[in-house]
This record gives sequence, structure tokens and C-alpha cells, in this order.
Amino acid sequence: MFRKLFGRDHGKTEPDTLPVVRNVTIGRTVVLDPLAWRRFGGATRFVLDRDTLEITAQGLIALDDGAFVHRFYTDDHVMLQAVSDDREGQAANDFTLFIPWRSAYPANSADQRVWNDRIRAPRFTDEGLAEYARFWFDDESARQEPVAFWESVHDSREADAPPYARIYQSCMLFARELPDEGRELLLAITVEPQKGDLTHDIMIGLPLTVGEFKA
Repeated sequence: MFRKLFGRDHGKTEPDTLPVVRNVTIGRTVVLDPLAWRRFGGATRFVLDRDTLEITAQGLIALDDGAFVHRFYTDDHVMLQAVSDDREGQAANDFTLFIPWRSAYPANSADQRVWNDRIRAPRFTDEGLAEYARFWFDDESARQEPVAFWESVHDSREADAPPYARIYQSCMLFARELPDEGRELLLAITVEPQKGDLTHDIMIGLPLTVGEFKA
């Protein structure tokens, strides 16, 4: 599912109009089916105290193979992600809901080296979390380089509004099995805004079907 998800931005000019993916875009409300996470009970670390998302920002990633990643954000950094073969998102067929788990500023270069080793390892864990296996690539390789990409993030649908942020990210996706054939995802990311400080972020996610959300 995620094996070839992300690509590297090469400075291509994006069209002015932001995509609307399954009626989701800035300024709209997404209604979720809470059974998407509640059905797992205490087996999952994914916890969300509401079943609606007010979308206030939207990210776009263009992949090298011609596909696109669409990201929709709330003010508290919940993220609905869709992957599509077309920029407009009409062919979107891969949806994931992520919540933030932790974000930290590295104290020094040693912190950065430790983090770099962790996201390259075949297994990942963090305080309060179970162990997750690498989901992208071969999960048995001793070391795997993270996937890197640029994301353009917008907070306005105005045609002439430029992205308010350009963010370079190096990341790896991990996963663990849940009861009833479920799967919990962990996205470990080095976040480097063009204007801002580098952070080490962890997000916890669950796959969604098209019947588990609407806008």
C-alpha cells in the first residue's frame, strides 16, 4: 500500500487551484465513523475524542511516478491523507487518518544521530508505544534509508495565494497488527520547514475505507 508512496519535489510549478478530494478541502468539515478506531478498544494507541474534522490547511505532494499525495489538516494537527493517480484526486483510493503522538526538537547533533538510526532500523518503538515493524521496503533489512519529499502546505483556497509553508520531510512508515485483521500505522518523520526549526515527529494512523468518512 505505502511501498512507493512518497517522491521528491523537483521545484515544478503547481496549478493555482487546490484539489477537492471526495469533497474534502480547506474550510469543509469531515465526518468520521468512530467505529474505525473504537472497534479496536484498548488494543490501539489511536485515540480521537470527536468524529468531525474542521479542515484548515491542505498539503500536496507530487510523486516521481505521476501520482499525488493529498493531506488535509486540522488546527490540532490531525491529518487525513489520500493517495491518487491524478492531481485532482478523482482516482484517490488509499486513505489514512493520522493523529500526532509526539514532536520534539533535537537537543544536539547526538540526538539527531540517534533519531536517524531509529527511523532506519527494522523495528521502531517509543515511550508508551508497542513495537512496530517497518512497513515500507523489506522489514528484515538491518538498515533502510528513509523516504524524502517536499510538501507544499496551503491555508487558503484563493487562486493567487502561495503556499504558507514548504516542508522537507524524511520519513519511514512502520506498522503493527491489531485484532480482527486491523492494522495500526506509525509514521516517523524528520520535519524541516524552509522557515522554521527541525523536529522529530511521530504520528499514529489507521487506514480508512471510503465508507468511513464523508464531507
